[in-house]
Amino acid sequence: MRTTTSRTLRIFTNSLIAGFTRPKSSTYHHQPFFTLPTATRQLLHSQTRKMASSNKHPILLKKSVKLACIQLASGADKSANLSHAADKVREAASGGANIVVLPECFNSPYGCDFFPSYAEQLLPSPPTAEQSPSFHALSAMARDNGIYLVGGSIPEVAIEEGTEDKKTYYNTSLIFGPDGKLLASHRKVHLFDIDIPGKIKFKESDVLSPGNSVTLVDLPDYGRIAVAICYDIRFPELAMIAARKGCFALVYPGAFNTTTGPLHWRLQGQARAMDNQIYVALCSPARDLSAGYHAYGHSLIVDPMAQVLVEAEESETIVSAELDGAKIEEARSGIPLRDQRRFDIYPDVSQAKFLARRVTHEGDVSRTPFPCADAAIFDRGQTHFGNSPTYVDFCPFPSPEICAMQF
Repeated sequence: MRTTTSRTLRIFTNSLIAGFTRPKSSTYHHQPFFTLPTATRQLLHSQTRKMASSNKHPILLKKSVKLACIQLASGADKSANLSHAADKVREAASGGANIVVLPECFNSPYGCDFFPSYAEQLLPSPPTAEQSPSFHALSAMARDNGIYLVGGSIPEVAIEEGTEDKKTYYNTSLIFGPDGKLLASHRKVHLFDIDIPGKIKFKESDVLSPGNSVTLVDLPDYGRIAVAICYDIRFPELAMIAARKGCFALVYPGAFNTTTGPLHWRLQGQARAMDNQIYVALCSPARDLSAGYHAYGHSLIVDPMAQVLVEAEESETIVSAELDGAKIEEARSGIPLRDQRRFDIYPDVSQAKFLARRVTHEGDVSRTPFPCADAAIFDRGQTHFGNSPTYVDFCPFPSPEICAMQF
């Protein structure tokens, strides 16, 4: 959004860079911000911080909302899993939840051996009931209960048009509104490839392909959330982008195991909440020791001060908490991180090392810096260019104006 403050900021910074670094006839905006003289960068930082602190920040959460995580027990029978999920969603909604979250791979066992056989075709959207029974079941759960539903994740298969043998698999979350309509989908961006000797070895990339975008979901009654899946939580950059684009909560369906779970599950939830001063929800499957993969459980909800509001144990249950926008503002006013970040000294984060990837009609891949001043592209996630998919990663900067300073 280009506010009056951001326009003023851009005029000020452009003129300042022009005046202090190059002759007036030069094209000042092609000089990267991080290459400016130290004194100039410090002056820019001081002025932009003053302008940021004087600007009234928008309210992220319009009104309080109850969020519930369903720590679901699932088995090998997909139909039974969907039916059981519907029962638990109904239970959560009857308990007053407005936003309900299911766990990763809630409709199937979790594992590379299971992804292809349980995968469902989601595109073109909406799929038929035969192509994706889970899509239609989730839509009905949201509509019948009048809730926002983060449908955990399911294995997805994408079949290239004109061929039945070229298949690509994803780990995909579907998010539905109270009317049963699809609001967004998220393909897991960071695949779970780990090897801890003597503990666990797992490689999702043997079967799955990664998604390519940050997923932001506007909930008209409340505000904006971000949805990511499991291993995505280990990458704070993704969460930071989501927070800077106005999310009041980060929602992670996930299935940490009994090795990494005790070490990092709670810690990661608290870290992302602390970094970004917003709510974080982690929703795990229930632990099943008879399954090949043992989920950690311990679904939890963390507040903007990184305090765990509620945490499950290992068995099937529902945990819920009331999210209050005032708590976000309280955390951010007391510890004003958003106005104190020093992009002038974070070159590895703030310079244009983030590249947009475009696929042309001919299939040629070009790698170019973010078109920072172009708000239309800045706000674009996954799009389509002709008949070929085009992926444009989200810009890491808080606004097109700030991004423009880096070039």
